[in-house]
Amino acid sequence: MKKGILYGIGAYVFWGFFPIYWKLLHHVPAIQLIGHRIIWSCVLLLAVIVFTRQWADFRVTITGKILRTYIIAALLIGVNWLLYVWAVNANYIVETSLGYFINPLISVMLGVIFFKERLRVAQWIPVVIAALGVSYLTYVYGRLPYIALSLAFSFGLYGMVKKLSPLGSLYGLTIETGILLVPALIYLIVVEVNGTAEFLHSGWLSDVLMIGAGLVTTVPLLMFASAARSIPLWVVGLLQYIAPTIQFLLGVFVYKEPFSHNQLIGFGIVWFALAIFLVENYLASRAPAEPVAEMGEG
Repeated sequence: MKKGILYGIGAYVFWGFFPIYWKLLHHVPAIQLIGHRIIWSCVLLLAVIVFTRQWADFRVTITGKILRTYIIAALLIGVNWLLYVWAVNANYIVETSLGYFINPLISVMLGVIFFKERLRVAQWIPVVIAALGVSYLTYVYGRLPYIALSLAFSFGLYGMVKKLSPLGSLYGLTIETGILLVPALIYLIVVEVNGTAEFLHSGWLSDVLMIGAGLVTTVPLLMFASAARSIPLWVVGLLQYIAPTIQFLLGVFVYKEPFSHNQLIGFGIVWFALAIFLVENYLASRAPAEPVAEMGEG
């Protein structure tokens, strides 16, 4: 379990420092970055499958039904990646962190709406408080925090689709990036032909970083997959707040994004809701199961 926790911490710390990586490529349009992220991630994921001798098993899973199932997941993760990278390089790191802070609560609501899951009374409290926090931030911003909400809903919906998907994270992401591979290649060829491509035209460091987008996507995913198999779900839930916390701190203290006292109040309300959410889930996970009455012989 200790090893699993370390893998989990590593994955979320990796994701937390993502903004630094994308900031190094701020001169590259977000859609080009996502094109390279898709291509190089797919190449690396296929390499992992081949070198771990899983190709035969993976090939068997690729059917028309599986591809149709993963098209929606591919579109959702593509939108999420694009919006995130654009927001980071447009100086909205703080708002992206808000999106990933509220994502678990969005996932809870999606479970209620689409899977008819029942919430305990105590679970409704953080949902309502978080909604008040978002409402307050809407008032402070003078607009809906659309970046945060778009990230939260796109990733929440992605998680919902993945819940219905039959494959594990390695095979699933490989198929998802494979689905997006052809459109990504076509787009990058078009920008190369019309002279607006950055790859091979912005220096060796930019080229290495664009290729490296596949590595920084795949490594934390594999670490997370290893962690999720060996640690309790409530521990995963606790660890997931490492990433948005690091992103928030980077946005405020490293990249000096504006963060007013009014925003602090709004974030504080959301953080308070998350604290209640985590404590309630932890206590529920530790509670002994209710004894089942045994039927006597008639």
